[in-house]
Amino acid sequence: MPATLHLFSPFLPKIHPLNPTPFSCKPPNLSTTARPFSVTMSSSSSRPQYEMKRSMMRNDVDELVACHVNRIHLNIKDSSMQSFKLVDSSLASVAPLEAILFDIDGTLVDSDPIHYYAFREMLQEVGFNGGEPISEEFFIKNISGMHNEELCHVLFPDWDLQRARKFLDDKEVMFRKLAAEQLKPVAGLDKLCKWVEDRGLKRAAVTNAPRPNAEMIISLLGLEKFFQLVVIGSECDRAKPFPDPYLKALQGLGVSSGSTFVFEDSTSGINAGVAAGMPVVGLATRNPEKLLLDAGTTMVIKDYTESIYGLL
Repeated sequence: MPATLHLFSPFLPKIHPLNPTPFSCKPPNLSTTARPFSVTMSSSSSRPQYEMKRSMMRNDVDELVACHVNRIHLNIKDSSMQSFKLVDSSLASVAPLEAILFDIDGTLVDSDPIHYYAFREMLQEVGFNGGEPISEEFFIKNISGMHNEELCHVLFPDWDLQRARKFLDDKEVMFRKLAAEQLKPVAGLDKLCKWVEDRGLKRAAVTNAPRPNAEMIISLLGLEKFFQLVVIGSECDRAKPFPDPYLKALQGLGVSSGSTFVFEDSTSGINAGVAAGMPVVGLATRNPEKLLLDAGTTMVIKDYTESIYGLL
């Protein structure tokens, strides 16, 4: 393994996770048709009850991620302190990396509060949840990190698909209007971007956000020239939590998963990065640290301030 990911070496799968995996984990039979969620009505309430079903589609990814997480736990248990001797060193001592891949929402910018506000207001207007505002907890569990095509089925299983898509398109218009005035980068992002550029690392943004949102955020941050590639989940065969967007980024940059790592903030994105064979650094901008760790992150940070340079 190259020196790039020496710190992460105890966590990386020995072979690509889409091939037969270690520890007797069987390669998943990746399905594309089943829906991972359903909405049901409680007999004792007029409000819809939302349930995350372990459908075949989501089980495929969960099985693969669980296998990788088990490997992480086994290595943590069996590793000596020698494996972590770089913890107190700087990012430069781990270089040269080949590439770093970034999610956008919640990773480059703390945009979830704006998404939550837009969804809360617009869903209430159409009588969703009995006309009651959705909670932030509901937003985190059922909306955050998902792509709009999937949300059509999650939020509006009884709606005509065209109507659901129109609602989500309108929501994105509202988001962009608010974001243009309110969005700020995650703390320390400018320093990290400079570090990446100074070392000539390749970089891509990989997101489930619609392309207009992604391009607007990248432009607001002044990172149009920083990212060499922008991969949109809905433009791939399958969006996150499947690995396709990250595999497309690796191919587009001409780098390997063994010398690349990912910054992510959602369970969907973490699942995708791990399934693509890369270690994932979780950003706890909004989601609880435990949720990110359970999803398979190698480590969790709050932002890109000085503390990160002691962790990587």
